[in-house]
Amino acid sequence: MTSRVPRIGVIRFPGSNCDDDVVHVARAVLGARCEVVWHKDRSVDGFDLLVVPGGFSYGDYLRCGAMARFSPVMDAVTAFAERGGAVVGICNGFQILCEAGLLEGALLRNESLRFVAREVAIRVERDGACFTEGAAGRVLRMPIAHGEGRYHHDDPDRLEREGKVVFRYVGENPNGSLRDIAGVTNARGNVVGLMPHPERASEPVLGSADGHSLFEAAVAWLGARR
Repeated sequence: MTSRVPRIGVIRFPGSNCDDDVVHVARAVLGARCEVVWHKDRSVDGFDLLVVPGGFSYGDYLRCGAMARFSPVMDAVTAFAERGGAVVGICNGFQILCEAGLLEGALLRNESLRFVAREVAIRVERDGACFTEGAAGRVLRMPIAHGEGRYHHDDPDRLEREGKVVFRYVGENPNGSLRDIAGVTNARGNVVGLMPHPERASEPVLGSADGHSLFEAAVAWLGARR
């Protein structure tokens, strides 16, 4: 294991509004090297971790993430993931990764048909994924802010059996997600998506620093594989 400082790339689409939050956490809280990657860029070479942030990419026209999935940068993100690179999608980023086929399932309109924005509790269901290393069993508090966060999957039994559920809402299911699912991973554990915003809960001044542990988990996952 090496102590090399990781290099993090944050994908920016027209309409992204949480990209700068992730950049702040990466640089000021983690002490990592971090750069913004524009949606028209066609290379993500040299990065250790890519973050697809929250926001309203392309104004959420058609449906959340449907247009961003066709951005030039997504071919590079897909190739990076196929090589085993770590990719994390937060909120709209989770929606984009599902639209791109990098994660299973879909995010549907909230059961209430209303935008929800409040703090929730989620439990980390397993270790070994790129955003959960060493965090299994922890219950974390962080905010959500979405109108289409209701996770759906056609075969939830298989999803559970294959260990692809990594985050689950505790106490309150704010959007009607299937089996309280708040985040999933792929089979290799190198691609993770979640609806809550850890970047908005990474410093005590924000009311919770629980989200910091997920970014630390990513650094640990990267270090263990060098």
